[in-house]
Amino acid sequence: MEFTKTSSILVLLLVFVSVIFQAKAYYSATCVTRGSRCYGKKIDCPYECPDRYSDKPTCKAVCRRCYDPRFIGGDGRVFYFHGKSNEHFTLVSDSNLQINARFIGHRPAGRGRDYTWIQALGILSNSKTFSLEATKASKWEDDVDHLKFTYNGNDLELPEGSLSMWYSPEKDVRIERVASKNSIIVTLKDVAEILVNVVPVTKEDNRIHNYQVPSDDCFAHLEVQFRFFSLSPKVEGVLGRTYRPDFENPAKPGVAMPVLGGEDNYRTTSLLSAGCGACVFSSESAAEKETTAEAEYGTLDCTSRTSGGYGIVCKK
Repeated sequence: MEFTKTSSILVLLLVFVSVIFQAKAYYSATCVTRGSRCYGKKIDCPYECPDRYSDKPTCKAVCRRCYDPRFIGGDGRVFYFHGKSNEHFTLVSDSNLQINARFIGHRPAGRGRDYTWIQALGILSNSKTFSLEATKASKWEDDVDHLKFTYNGNDLELPEGSLSMWYSPEKDVRIERVASKNSIIVTLKDVAEILVNVVPVTKEDNRIHNYQVPSDDCFAHLEVQFRFFSLSPKVEGVLGRTYRPDFENPAKPGVAMPVLGGEDNYRTTSLLSAGCGACVFSSESAAEKETTAEAEYGTLDCTSRTSGGYGIVCKK
């Protein structure tokens, strides 16, 4: 009888400890990277995710392996957009803003569709153009900066080093490094904020997803977070269309991999082209727009490290 009581107490104790551990399955770490905007701040890091990083704009831990590959639009629904290697597609097209993306990819023998990643972004805002891209590399080197920029057709230099900044002459475009290399924030005044990280397809990614990438290309690409301050009700684009009040998602609920097409509507001829089948951007448009509160947009995390090469992956 005494043994039964002891066993019961032990079981209750183990259950109690298990509940406490599950309720607090994280630890607090202090950012020690000098020069970072997160320096000195405590960040809660989940134990269950071995691969984690600090989201520098908000100084919160983000766990890459905790999320399924997905694209979450403005309507809160999950969808995929495949795109195509070595082609350009419009992500957002509004009266005063257009964001295009260049896709790179790889198609192993026997596969019917490319594995794709975003290699570059082209931004048109009113009469100005800006581009950023991940430069090609056969092998990834952490101590090399893989970012390249242009503004109004001219190359621009952004000195390496955390918090290094560049402003456009009118101060309406700002580029800020949030790490010494390969990580920046682009701010379009009163329009959008874009966090960009350059990452490779790693050997582990290649092994898990069986990309069969060639030995002379690590497919350096962009992981992107978009934060929009205002979009009109007529916004278009692979991502932009999902923010229209009249948008009806054609993907069937419950489908494992709902795919939204639109390649023909959103294909554009170049990274800085203003045209596509459904584009609404006008460089001369100065009309006032009906806007939606920023809280309704939130932050879209567009990455492809865990996407399995399905294309753009966005998470709120």
